[in-house]
Amino acid sequence: MIKETNKEAETRMKSAIQALTDDLAGIRTGRASPTLVEHLQVEYYGTETPLMQLASISVPDPRSLMIRPFDLSTLKSIERAILASELGLTPNNDGKVIRLNLPPLTEERRRDLVKVVHARLEESRVAVRNVRRDLMKDLREYEHEKLITEDDLEMAEEELQKLTDKMIQQIDAVGEHKQKEIMEV
Repeated sequence: MIKETNKEAETRMKSAIQALTDDLAGIRTGRASPTLVEHLQVEYYGTETPLMQLASISVPDPRSLMIRPFDLSTLKSIERAILASELGLTPNNDGKVIRLNLPPLTEERRRDLVKVVHARLEESRVAVRNVRRDLMKDLREYEHEKLITEDDLEMAEEELQKLTDKMIQQIDAVGEHKQKEIMEV
């Protein structure tokens, strides 16, 4: 029972870290990367669809992205989605492809992006701690229902705390890497 609880905790905490990693991939750094726009939601026949399902995204040079829609009728929708996003980029549409030129980041913009990264890191830490709280509650209920002993409860809580500390270290490492990427000129 304790092993299943710890397995569940690890799975849920890892999914929180994966969500953080995916989220941070969309934050712009000095280099062009398809991950910047691939999860952008585009309206396609009345349905919100990720851009990566509607077009191929390539990096012709370090400061630009090229989006080639599979269906040319989606060009305008893709353009609208890019303009509406918080990326702050202006798409150049030539009738067949959309080009996005990424201007160099200013020092002020880099600092703002680092603040956004810190906020997302804190959200992930909170998510991991919430998993710990939920599972600690479950363990205490098991002990209250006499399914596990008091010693087992104490041991399981220690293991859960160690796992939480390990996951928070991973979150910090991911954040540190992203911060270096953003501040790199």
